[in-house]
Parts: sequence; structure tokens; C-alpha cells
Amino acid sequence: MTSVREFQVTVDCADPQRVARFWADVLGYTVQESGTSCVDPNDVGPRLYFQQVPEGKVVKNRVHLDVRVGIGLVGAERLDALEAECARLVAIGATRVRLLPADDDEESCIVMQDVEGNEFCLD
Repeated sequence: MTSVREFQVTVDCADPQRVARFWADVLGYTVQESGTSCVDPNDVGPRLYFQQVPEGKVVKNRVHLDVRVGIGLVGAERLDALEAECARLVAIGATRVRLLPADDDEESCIVMQDVEGNEFCLD
């Protein structure tokens, strides 16, 4: 039987320190001494590493993070929780892109962008 391996999520960006601070604020993580990565202070979530690259972001991300703020909530209660977190994240530099309303299969989520335009969802 294969054991679970530790992993980190690496994000290409122009300003690793800025993006690391943003994501640490979003997730309640701690920025590491290098300033280019952040970790879960409870050692549960993966390490996030922000790697400087020369090229800018051109197209939609192939992989994105879902920030799970509405777990177990439905309808208006879920939407209220998503909107409150959206407002907090906009205040620290995120951009709201659009609301994906609930349908027959999925609950609502909000598509957002981080400080460098990388997409993520409030779920």
C-alpha cells in the first residue's frame, strides 16, 4: 500500500513576497523566513511556495485553489458567508470576478483573483 506523500503547491508569479503575504492572510498561514512561502501554523494544510518567473500571466489557470468558507452551508446562509469572506479578501487586494449561482447540482461559489490575477474560488 502506498503511503500519502507530503506535497506543496507552487505558484508562478512576479512578486513572490507580495503573493505569499496575500495568501498567508487569506488562509491564516505564516510567511516563512524566506518570504516566498507560507505554511499552515497547525501543520495540516500544504506549504505554498511562490516562485518568481519572468513571464506574466497570460491565460486562465489550469489549477486553482478553492478556499472553503461555506462548508455545510446552503442557500442564503452559504451566500452570506461567501459574501462576507469576499469583502474581507477584496480589502486585502483580491478582485471579485463573478458569482456562480447555485443550480441543481452545485451550491454557489464566488470566482476571485489574487493580487497577481491568479484565479481562485470561494467555495
